[in-house]
Amino acid sequence: MPSFNYEFPYASKKLPIFAENVVATSQHLASTAGLRMLAKGGNAVDAAIAAAAAITITEPTMNGIGSDAFCILWDGTKLVGLNASGHSPALMTPDKYAGMAAMPSVGWGTVSVPGAVSLWVELSKRYGKLPFADLFEPAIKYAHDGYRVSYLVARQWDAAIDRLKGQESWVKAFLPNGRAPKAGEIWKFPDQAKTLTMIAESKGESFYRGELAEKMDKYARETGGALRKEDLAAHKADWVDPLGLTYRGTTLHEIPPSGQGIGALMALGILENFDVADHDPDSATMAHLRIEAMKLAFADIWRYVSDPRFMEVTPKQMLDKGYLKSRAKLIDPKKAKNFGPGTPKDGGTIYLGAADASGMMISLIQSNYTGFGSGIVPPGTGIALQNRASGFVTTKGHPNEVGPQKRPYHTIIPAFITKDGKPVATFGLMGGAMQPQGHMQVFSRIVDYGQNPQAAIDAPRWRVHESDGTIWTESHMAPDTATGLEALGHKLTRQPWPNGAFGASQIIWKFPDGGPYLGASESRRDGAAVGF
Repeated sequence: MPSFNYEFPYASKKLPIFAENVVATSQHLASTAGLRMLAKGGNAVDAAIAAAAAITITEPTMNGIGSDAFCILWDGTKLVGLNASGHSPALMTPDKYAGMAAMPSVGWGTVSVPGAVSLWVELSKRYGKLPFADLFEPAIKYAHDGYRVSYLVARQWDAAIDRLKGQESWVKAFLPNGRAPKAGEIWKFPDQAKTLTMIAESKGESFYRGELAEKMDKYARETGGALRKEDLAAHKADWVDPLGLTYRGTTLHEIPPSGQGIGALMALGILENFDVADHDPDSATMAHLRIEAMKLAFADIWRYVSDPRFMEVTPKQMLDKGYLKSRAKLIDPKKAKNFGPGTPKDGGTIYLGAADASGMMISLIQSNYTGFGSGIVPPGTGIALQNRASGFVTTKGHPNEVGPQKRPYHTIIPAFITKDGKPVATFGLMGGAMQPQGHMQVFSRIVDYGQNPQAAIDAPRWRVHESDGTIWTESHMAPDTATGLEALGHKLTRQPWPNGAFGASQIIWKFPDGGPYLGASESRRDGAAVGF
């Protein structure tokens, strides 16, 4: 991997920072919440939990207390993963969705057990230095005293109304004045302050086995939901070994299925079969190769990825270099193609990172899935329950078919980069199905071309879009690149900038030999990398 160049060829609002301790999130108040924990003597885990709790308040449009969450952590000696995604309720049986061509996106039928709180608890129990309750002080203050809503959050809030205006509990909780808060207005949410206080004081017990669990159970029973207190009590976060694929000497790590992170690894394993060094990183040729590699990866992950207990193939088979080489042979460098799944058994939010001076580094992601999630907010709690069960399919016999006590296909994927077994970077890019393709695009720019992390984040992105099958492109993509892609047969849908469809990334890069960290934060959002 070449040394970074410090050229910044793309329009950006930001430059990277350098510090011994860094927190990078998509919302600046959450970043400062994490930094406060580091200043108090906490470590990267303490900072990440504080930031994760705070961002449920300051960016409720993307996540909440009722989210799911994952993380990958370098604990100082080894890499570990934590899967805190929830299972579907025991009462979520296929017959409830009979006749539906696809899963709903709102309402109780989309709610699986929320797992983010369990991630906070597990991380603190195993790795935290500060008292658990201390980590919630910034979040509770933001919820109780209020904070001024940032521009993009206000815009996202307003955009959510059309989808959720029929959900009475959400309207009552998040539109108390009959509208979304405007940029710069103060937003207070005392119910969330009370809930976070209960979580802090009980170390999460209230959420899964106490008063908050009772409230969620009661509201579900009253309004036709499948979630029960028994489902909440049965939940636990699982420590897992991250998957890894080494691409041109540098390894990208992802959480194993039921998440889609394996798609980024597969796309890189396919791309590795092409000589890309002679191509300009922004050329139509390079974009075409990346797009076709990603299309091949999506064909497989949409067919095979599910709760691991129900998968027909293993991640090892899907990442086999021989298999990926055979898939690469399907790419025509001169023409866009449509691909079906292969047969490997024969051969996706908010994202944040934190790193401290001791060398501990954490990559963490949590999400309600679609904006505020299901639109279900049990009264008096401020808990916006996620709609992660929308990740299931209704296709009978599919490994990801909706059913009881299963983890759905997940879009949220933290990533981590190592080289020669040593930690290099916390890395993530949130945004639904954009996440694995964003991981691949940014990682390739850094490894293949030596672009520094901020430049790699700022570069124009494309998205193989799941809704219409076209390639969505950002308006600041070079005209020659866009027309070149169209000449190769790609149908483009151009989107204005900034657009949440292209995700948001944060990177903390560790320099070797005890050097500082570089923190880079997404230019398409109003977050920040901060440090000291």
